[in-house]
Amino acid sequence: MLFALIVLAAGYGAAVGLLVPRAVYRLAVEPDAPWRDSCPSGHPLTGPAGGWLGPARCGACGGVFRGQASGLPDALRAGPPLPDGPRIQPVRRLGTGFWGGAPGATPAVAGLTAAVCAALAGAVGFAPELGVWLLLAPFFVLLALVDRAVQRLPDVLTLPLAAAAAVLLGGVALLPGARGSWPLALLGGLALGGGYLVLFLVNPNGMGFGDVKLAIGLGVALGWYGWGVLMPGALAGFVYGAGYGFVLVLRGRAGRRTAMPFGPFMVAGAFTGMLLGGLGA
Repeated sequence: MLFALIVLAAGYGAAVGLLVPRAVYRLAVEPDAPWRDSCPSGHPLTGPAGGWLGPARCGACGGVFRGQASGLPDALRAGPPLPDGPRIQPVRRLGTGFWGGAPGATPAVAGLTAAVCAALAGAVGFAPELGVWLLLAPFFVLLALVDRAVQRLPDVLTLPLAAAAAVLLGGVALLPGARGSWPLALLGGLALGGGYLVLFLVNPNGMGFGDVKLAIGLGVALGWYGWGVLMPGALAGFVYGAGYGFVLVLRGRAGRRTAMPFGPFMVAGAFTGMLLGGLGA
């Protein structure tokens, strides 16, 4: 039965993951720029949810979405068009890269989301909170990819996700078989968000305020399983980020003052904590 649950979770993750690259393309813009509403050739994005849901390819011209169209930094500019349509080559800026329309990006993101959902299902099992984790996981993958692209965590996702996590877990806490604590989840969000706020106030250049907002939602999820999961999950994010930065320095691609997105490491650390919490529960 658990194997069937894992397979179903992986299938769900893959299906939802196919929709993530379009959202990355639309959200990966500079802070003062509006969300993208057209393909690189200027065709309006149409489809469900006001054009937010759909493949990373324009239905009018068939072009793959790329990062040059709406004001991304020069370091994220698109490469030359390929014979089968406009695409970008993967590029990097301060250890980052834009996934939106890179060749093979959609299968890669779908595979990543499927792996995350399958791992959560394997760790949590048939506990009712699994439904919450599966709903939230694609959005946190999306946030990690956007931050990786433009070092930005959009408010349109961070704060609503924190609220959604709190509300959904409040409902799950009323169901039989729930393995966590809703009060601890709320305290976890306050604690992790407050900790990141202190880091931001101490060193605004080293920690973005978007990271503070993301920490609230991740803290709610980690706090559900208690302080013994919240602390390792939070610490893992710093360990992953420090390790990645150290590798960049050794390879001569970054210095001590080089800025890099921290959101992906926060999400990866929280994912690690969630697996530990699910297995422990």
